[in-house]
Amino acid sequence: MESEQLYNRGYCRNSYNSIASASSDEELLDGAGIVMDFHTTEDDNLLDGDATSPGSNYVMSNGGGVASSSTHLLDFLEEPIPGVGTYDDFHTIDWVREKCKDRERHRKVIKRKSRHGEFTKSLYDAWSGWLVVTLTGLASGALAGLIDIAADWMNDIKEGVCLSAMWFNHEQCCWTSNETTWAELILGQAEGPGSYIMNYFMYIYWALSFAFLAVCLVKVFAPYACGSGIPEIKTILSGFIIRGYLGKWTLMIKTITLVLAVASGLSLGKEGPLVHVACCCGNIFSYLFPKYSKNEAKKREVLSAASAAGVSVAFGAPIGGVLFSLEEVSYYFPLKTLWRSFFAALVAAFVLRSINPFGNSRLVLFYVEYHTPWYLFELLPFILLGVFGGLWGAFFIRANIAWCRRRKSTRFGKYPVLEVILVAAITAVVAFPNPYTRQNTSELIKELFTDCGPLESSQLCQYRSQMNGSKAFSDNPNHPAGPGVYAAIWQLCLALIFKIIMTIFTFGLKVPSGLFIPSMAIGAIAGRIVGIAVEQLAYYHHDWFLFKEWCEVGADCITPGLYAMVGAAACLGGVTRMTVSLVVIVFELTGGLEYIVPLMAAVMTSKWVGDAFGREGIYESHIRLNGYPFLDAKEEFTHTTLAREVMRPRRSDPPLAVLTQDDLTVEELQSVINETSYNGFPVIVSKESQRLVGFALRRDITIAIENARRKQEGILLNSRVYFTQHAPTLPADSPRPLKLRSILDMSPFTVTDHTPMEIVVDIFRKLGLRQCLVTHNGKKILIFTSTEYSILKFLQNIFGS
Repeated sequence: MESEQLYNRGYCRNSYNSIASASSDEELLDGAGIVMDFHTTEDDNLLDGDATSPGSNYVMSNGGGVASSSTHLLDFLEEPIPGVGTYDDFHTIDWVREKCKDRERHRKVIKRKSRHGEFTKSLYDAWSGWLVVTLTGLASGALAGLIDIAADWMNDIKEGVCLSAMWFNHEQCCWTSNETTWAELILGQAEGPGSYIMNYFMYIYWALSFAFLAVCLVKVFAPYACGSGIPEIKTILSGFIIRGYLGKWTLMIKTITLVLAVASGLSLGKEGPLVHVACCCGNIFSYLFPKYSKNEAKKREVLSAASAAGVSVAFGAPIGGVLFSLEEVSYYFPLKTLWRSFFAALVAAFVLRSINPFGNSRLVLFYVEYHTPWYLFELLPFILLGVFGGLWGAFFIRANIAWCRRRKSTRFGKYPVLEVILVAAITAVVAFPNPYTRQNTSELIKELFTDCGPLESSQLCQYRSQMNGSKAFSDNPNHPAGPGVYAAIWQLCLALIFKIIMTIFTFGLKVPSGLFIPSMAIGAIAGRIVGIAVEQLAYYHHDWFLFKEWCEVGADCITPGLYAMVGAAACLGGVTRMTVSLVVIVFELTGGLEYIVPLMAAVMTSKWVGDAFGREGIYESHIRLNGYPFLDAKEEFTHTTLAREVMRPRRSDPPLAVLTQDDLTVEELQSVINETSYNGFPVIVSKESQRLVGFALRRDITIAIENARRKQEGILLNSRVYFTQHAPTLPADSPRPLKLRSILDMSPFTVTDHTPMEIVVDIFRKLGLRQCLVTHNGKKILIFTSTEYSILKFLQNIFGS
């Protein structure tokens, strides 16, 4: 009964059945490409060529092809105009158009499949997706291994060299006992004030040299190689075009300068930039396959898989990488992209494990050897660490955005080389005296995660032995803390303050700079301090009711390394507002699966506390700061506003430029294009009728006119332009008409002026629209766009008020 009613209202019966039985979004999209037959008695302003006589059936063909056979959303040309359907730089893609192009390509492949010799091509087309993610995973793993090895070696060269084998890093050189400090090499002495000053000077010299070289390479050769890259990757995956951001030159410079930036000792990490590097690999390899090179939506499926591979090699966490791509960066993530992301992460992790850059035969750097249990009363300090992580995240986001905004608005931002040198100099001068800031940040986190054992020589493990009144030191953490532990706590407190301040000023410099490792270091320092405090509290007050039930005297009760791990996850969660993917990344990173509950408690607490000060993470904040058109699906919209109220024009606003279907000349059309900056124009029947016909993109019109002038003779400035299917008979002396029906989108998304804005926003988010027309009784009135930021401006005004 329901299908009969819909059939009487204009739906083709087969199309309704296809929609009702659709089991996926793609099948539903196929069902949307239908031919609708509406009975009408109106005899005014029907599309020229779309009706035979007044009162006859008004046949609307979605796409502008022949009405009796067109089943596509768009009008695909038998001989498409070169360049039509492509996009300009800093514009958004049309997801619906790209999806339709892919469906059309797939249909052609299916039709040719039965022909002789075409089966191999169809098989290649089907497997091209797996091939491109395989190549992306291989390249990402190889580059990540190269970056890890090079950065580790260059970081160690600041303190000395291995004379017997220059290619050895500090750890490998210690095996041969041939490491030579710069003071020994230059002055010939290893101890004394002179050697300390010489080592201090060489540390600063190498730090400034690496930082200067990195910023110069970025500024001169690839400005897009700076920063983390994740805010731009999120924007690109949402459909925005940034030409050159994922190119070959950017990949090469990013790889080189990332090594230099990490080796300079700046408070940054390489994990975020590795996602950018992996996406560059995915973008480059996608051009080897026409299925992806000619379709922007399909290309973004490859980039989603590349993002997963990037996190996989950054942390050695393939499953966490897939969840990171799904939760944090991807805008469109179908099921097949999930599989390919998992495969890309697997391949990348396998390659990295084969290279073994850490020299420990493991995929991860922060693997923990201990598996001591945690107790219920420890949830309280874990939650407190989560509160600290949320507060740190909120403070960092506001402080860093304020500094970056000031950099953009003052003359200081015009001198990026000077800024990098200044920050690198301050970092090196302050970091060298403190052993916890002098060493590589990854090594610091590893030391803080490690529990005290018989082979540990760190100050953090110098506990005082109470056996027979002896004041000897022990590595047993169940003894009272010795002078080394207290000295380490003071040094860690100073390191915490230093890291907090320098990370704020470092993130956003014109060098590759990640945020994961600095945030984890801040949380690990705070967590280790809290862990030692709880440990000593349990030792001196073991008869308290909190400790009495679980902590026996002399028993292994508190693990300070676990607190460092929880604190690292909490601070990273407070900055990025990641949840599920972060917990999985941390337990893959450390191998501490039994600590999943403390990690979950701390991460959720940090997110709740951070959201109390603002729901945006650091990446969304930088997207907003840079003015990228990004509709965040996480934002909730509850305001009851109608479309006509939002799009009410101001008196100072110019009238909306529209095109008539058969009243324009080439000169008039070019004048409209030159005098306006709109990315597209509604096409109407006439100025009197205002009835909407379709929508034509500015770029497509320009390309079509230029192509017609090159290939067709007789196209003059006074030539008539027709968006209709058939042009009327013209006098013999008239110039040749220009037919642009083929570039006209006959089925633009439209809403009525009474549509609530929450529905309009949902349409833009879920369908990835480029524009949406607002009509009143079928007549055009205004346009919502994502490229022109009208939706974004509306949301900013709503949330700002």
